[in-house]
Amino acid sequence: MKRRSLLFFLITSGISPAFPAFGKTKSKNPYDERRLLEQNKRIQRENNAPEEFPSFIREGFTVKVVTPDNYEKRDSGLILRDFSVGEGDCPKDGQQVTFHYIGYNESGRRIDSTYIQGSPAKIRMGTKALVPGFEEGIRDMRPGGKRRIIIPPELGPPVGPSTFFSSKQFEVFDVELLDVQDCKRRTIGFYSDVVCN
Repeated sequence: MKRRSLLFFLITSGISPAFPAFGKTKSKNPYDERRLLEQNKRIQRENNAPEEFPSFIREGFTVKVVTPDNYEKRDSGLILRDFSVGEGDCPKDGQQVTFHYIGYNESGRRIDSTYIQGSPAKIRMGTKALVPGFEEGIRDMRPGGKRRIIIPPELGPPVGPSTFFSSKQFEVFDVELLDVQDCKRRTIGFYSDVVCN
């Protein structure tokens, strides 16, 4: 009786009692994953993504990367595939690498390209001038090699309003390593610089 009168009072006064919710919980439905994969592929086709581009199935904050079997996944989370290996020695800290790249976001949209800029990039290894995942990806390449590098957010670029990247997502780079050069510090009076040849 007391419960009924309390419930009647709460409802008539506009205060609604809290009832337990028995809503549906999200279950891992293979149909949903297949639908998301098809949607991802459609968007990639619209963006003219390259062949065998990885797919990203994003549900909330979790992302599943779907790649063909010829991709290698490292313990760091980096995923890569060699198109051609190249010849010569791999770059070491202090050496300058010259490379071309095309950068893509998860939807396969091109975000940057040295081919379009008209000149390759040159960076010294081990100076923290590159995104950590990018440096790890080219560290064991050989000159003439071509590789696709899939960088997870934790190895990716800084994120924020003052940077080019606006959200935590995977970045994909197609890289062609052109050259590796030794570098030496040169000092003339009070002037000092690094020369690579």
